[in-house]
Parts: sequence; C-alpha cells; structure tokens
Amino acid sequence: MAQDKFQGSRFEQKYVVTEENALQIRDFVRNHLELDGHAVGKPNYSYPVHSLYLDSDDLKLYWSTINGDGNRFKMRLRFYDDNPETPVFLEIKERTNNLILKKRAPVRRDSMNGLLTGQMDDPSHVTGRKHFGALEDFCERMYELDARPKVHIAYSREAYMSGDDNSFRLTMDREVRVELARSPLPRGEGQSEGQTSSPVQLITAMQNPTLIWGRDVVLEAKFTDCLPEMFRDLVRIFGLRQCGAAKYVDGVATLGEYKLPR
Repeated sequence: MAQDKFQGSRFEQKYVVTEENALQIRDFVRNHLELDGHAVGKPNYSYPVHSLYLDSDDLKLYWSTINGDGNRFKMRLRFYDDNPETPVFLEIKERTNNLILKKRAPVRRDSMNGLLTGQMDDPSHVTGRKHFGALEDFCERMYELDARPKVHIAYSREAYMSGDDNSFRLTMDREVRVELARSPLPRGEGQSEGQTSSPVQLITAMQNPTLIWGRDVVLEAKFTDCLPEMFRDLVRIFGLRQCGAAKYVDGVATLGEYKLPR
C-alpha cells in the first residue's frame, strides 16, 4: 500500500449521505484534494478496511459512548487484507472533548494471538521500535478491561487529502457492515492460566454481515487545525448536516448488544 500519512491528533465531523450525493461530492472534491495513494488504481477509487473492535464483557467502551462521556476511547485491530506478511494495526482512538487522539502500533500477524493472551513484553512484536509505547498502552488497557474482540466491521473507503501534510482528510465509507467477531475457540477452552482472551481470526471474509446504514455513505472530515473554506462550501452546496455515525456503537446497536460474545 502507499505511504501511510497518519494523523495522531485531529478533529472530526461526520455526515451520512446518499450514494447519489457521494458521487456529486466526489466530483467536487477532486478539484481541490488529492486521491489517497492507497486507492490509486482501485475500483471505485476505494480500498477495503477491516476492524475488530474490542470491549469488556459488560461493554464499558460501548456504554461510555452511549452515555456521552467527555473522555472516552475505543480499541480495535485494523487490517486491510489476508496477506500473512502484512501487519495488523493495534489502535486506540481516544476522545477528549472534541479532540481525537489516535495511537497505532503495527504488529506482526504471527504475534497477534500471543498479544491477545498476555504476551506483550517483546518489542519484536511491533514493526518498528518507535511504536512500542503505543503497543504497551494498548495491551495495558486491554488487560485492565479484560477486553477482547466483539464485532468485525468492514467497508470500502474512498479518501482524499490536502497535499503532502495531510492536515485535512475527507473519507467516504460505503457498505459499512458488521457481524460478530469470530474466534476458533470458545472463551476458556484451550487457554492456560492467566490468559484473558481466546485466539482471534484475522480474515477479511464475512459470513453473514449486516449493513449498518444500508446503502448510504458515511462522509468524514478529519482536520488538524481548522476546516478549509473548500469544505465549508461543500457543506453549504450539498446541504450536509453533521450527525453521529460511530461505526462500533451503531454496529453493536444494529446487531443487538445481547448477541455479543461473552
């Protein structure tokens, strides 16, 4: 994939639009922004995104968002394909009032089940020592919550950015779908003492996904400083209305929280 231009600190605004509007928005933004390198040459200018969201059995992270807590976070395993040689990204997405702070650690796939069952003290797990701090933070929060994968969320992402600095990024996510996370072992089966999670399947194939927003498209504006005038014009021209569109929370609500694995 193309070089990752990661935004560690940013603001976000979300909108849900029809596919017809999304195509019109595409024509508009292509006059102002660059297509994300990950999507160059891909069908529909999009690349696949897959995430396994982690939570405690009593869904502390889910309820923190539902209750509107000012300081809250989500945890996920993000991956883009089934290639055993590509990393999985352990991500924490933390909200402090309106500011989004994001940490991510790229981890070797063959290390994932060990990390999820308590083996996190080896820096060789991560592809780059500079990410070890993010890995430690992820694992500490995961063990404290006794969190494990709950749902698998996937979509196709069309993304545009502002030049080389990526200070402004616009994404359109299509066919946002959810299903329960799959694990080859029920919890507690085949685990040694001290292990808190069963192994997890990091595969892109989904068995019986449910669309969260039907055929509508989730549009997100992500910016590090202030919204550019171009985006303000886009909101005005297309009559966009900001809304909540939290993939994990809305995905759980779509499935029914009582169905999540415990």
